[in-house]
Amino acid sequence: MSKDLNRQRNIGIMAHIDAGKTTTSERILFYTGVNYKIGEVHDGSATMDWMVQEQERGITITSAATTTFWKYNNEQYKINIIDTPGHVDFTVEVERSLRVLDGAVALFCAVGGVEPQSETVWRQANKYNVPRLAFVNKMDRSGADFYMVVNEIKEKLGSNPVPLQIPIGAEEKFVGVIDLIEFKSVTWQDDAKFGSTFVTADVPAEMVAEATEWRNKMIEAVAETDDAMLEQFFEDPSSITADQIRAAVRKATIAMTIVPVMCGSAFKNKGVQSLLDAVCTFLPSPLDKGSVIGKDPNTDEEIVRNPDDKEPITALAFKIATDPYVGRLAFLRIYSGKLDAGSYLFNTRSGKKERISRLFQMHANKQNPIESCGAGDICAVVGIKDLRTGDTLCDPDKQIVLEAMTFPAPVIGVAVEPKTQADVDKMGIALGKLAEEDPTFQVKTDPDSGQCVISGMGELHLEIIVDRLRREFKVECNQGAPQVSYKEAITGTVQHREVFKKQSGGRGKFADIIVRISPADEGVTGLQFIDLVKGGNIPKEYVPSVEKGFKEALQNGVLAGYNVDSLKVELLDGSFHAVDSDALSFEICAKQAFREACPKARPILLEPIMAVEVVTPEEYMGDVIGDFNKRRGQIEGMDSKAGARVIKAKVPLSEQFGYVTVLRTITSGRATSTMEFSHYAPVPENLAKEVIAKVKGKSEVI
Repeated sequence: MSKDLNRQRNIGIMAHIDAGKTTTSERILFYTGVNYKIGEVHDGSATMDWMVQEQERGITITSAATTTFWKYNNEQYKINIIDTPGHVDFTVEVERSLRVLDGAVALFCAVGGVEPQSETVWRQANKYNVPRLAFVNKMDRSGADFYMVVNEIKEKLGSNPVPLQIPIGAEEKFVGVIDLIEFKSVTWQDDAKFGSTFVTADVPAEMVAEATEWRNKMIEAVAETDDAMLEQFFEDPSSITADQIRAAVRKATIAMTIVPVMCGSAFKNKGVQSLLDAVCTFLPSPLDKGSVIGKDPNTDEEIVRNPDDKEPITALAFKIATDPYVGRLAFLRIYSGKLDAGSYLFNTRSGKKERISRLFQMHANKQNPIESCGAGDICAVVGIKDLRTGDTLCDPDKQIVLEAMTFPAPVIGVAVEPKTQADVDKMGIALGKLAEEDPTFQVKTDPDSGQCVISGMGELHLEIIVDRLRREFKVECNQGAPQVSYKEAITGTVQHREVFKKQSGGRGKFADIIVRISPADEGVTGLQFIDLVKGGNIPKEYVPSVEKGFKEALQNGVLAGYNVDSLKVELLDGSFHAVDSDALSFEICAKQAFREACPKARPILLEPIMAVEVVTPEEYMGDVIGDFNKRRGQIEGMDSKAGARVIKAKVPLSEQFGYVTVLRTITSGRATSTMEFSHYAPVPENLAKEVIAKVKGKSEVI
């Protein structure tokens, strides 16, 4: 097949947990001829959920990539699909996939509508300017309401949803859709195998008025981006052709002024083919997304790279996976140039040249070897030793750095130790590999207890990690109780002078600094360092050492040794000794100044606060709210949805361990909850004392 970037789509499927992402991916693979049989999530045979843990739990954990082809308008389209997880603990998988995609299909459950995680992925797609189509799935379920979902996309997500189809019937009476562009009805044959046959006919007489109203709304919405069409709409709406509408919808979708909405039932095989047609028609190709902007690593000048095979090679590594057969696989999105197996690429972060030994086109966890891969494509490579998520790979002679990805810090930790001495080294290697794959997973050794502490985004995240250690790496380990990742901050301002002197035969050590320590300015994280020294009292070459000392000191706060999230340090004055002063003296002096000054600056402990949403039947509402109050929760709001009540609250993570079990008990298993990290907030004083005493008690025991 000749390469035509106009006929290529790089798309992701994103949604809240259980909206049917993987089921939809499976149907797409079936209809495009990649799979000869349909895999199902509920019986563990889904292609895209290839990890054992995914098949057992019926959830997606890693974003799987696959390449498939679809014939539309007698032309062959190439579609790279990434199926992303819906569970909030794996939010990094969604984030890094959206970073490299050109378009996305947002799935919504026709019963659940816009759920908390739908909002999270929607915000992530906005962050990376990803145009999207909405697909209202599960139209055959009882309680399905297409118009309610369209309204929620508008109200809750602040978007402009424009239905291109409206359903004929709902729940068990859902038989088809009305295509508003062609103004025809499409009904599926229930007796046909896999719903792949459908009948196109005129709009049923009883629905003509409703369909005409929605068609006019659609034309009006897209005509706002096309003046000539708007004029034509006011003169004679019926003269607007289907091709004109398609062109206008495509333009408005790519400009992100509208979100086209379609509907169906992936599980019943209804609506998937028209969704594939819409992906080809309305979502952008790499050419529509256009050039990518980066910087020259040496001069910081802006560089533009176009999606063209003739340009210098530029690629972004958006995912690293460990495969039992081929070793470390790196997933790359190629923005410009052509990559051949056996060629060399330059990693701008590590400053090293790496040889690409083999190239693969991915199909979930199977690899098809290919010789080369061009601009706009997604592929996997083997042979790169030092690579992290978000690294830019480029031509060694024409270097460029693309904008790096930022990832949230872990909020929960658990201590692990191998069951046998023989597993100590194996566990270290395995944890190292898992940390390379997942930037939100961190491994560190507790300096006081010597324990290995693994940290992640939630209890499920860490549970899966421990499970993978056991199955993939054959390491059995014991786990401690989950620990909250607290942070420290200061609330006051203090000025402090620190003199560091050490005399031991021969040359000594000397440094003298005066600093003002205060809370960092709003929105600043980490160290905010300002050099205000006048008249060379501290030589310029020692100032970076003072900054380095404070930066390192932030890792261990003065209250209980937790990370200090942000701090402002102003270096006011100081002095040095012509012989005894050196960079190390000033670094040690800065660390001592931090230790001495922070206790006087009213230090406080911060804890992670989670945004929790519970959907419960009306009769259990009082119990759920009462339970939140016991957990220091603050109720933020209550809504009604499909006969149930939705309670939103902000609750400290330390109070939420084992919450799912308690919720099941108090609501007889009828309520569901979702939880995601919201922000850090001060711990009440009496509880802070308990936490500090516990931490100090531990180190004394040791």
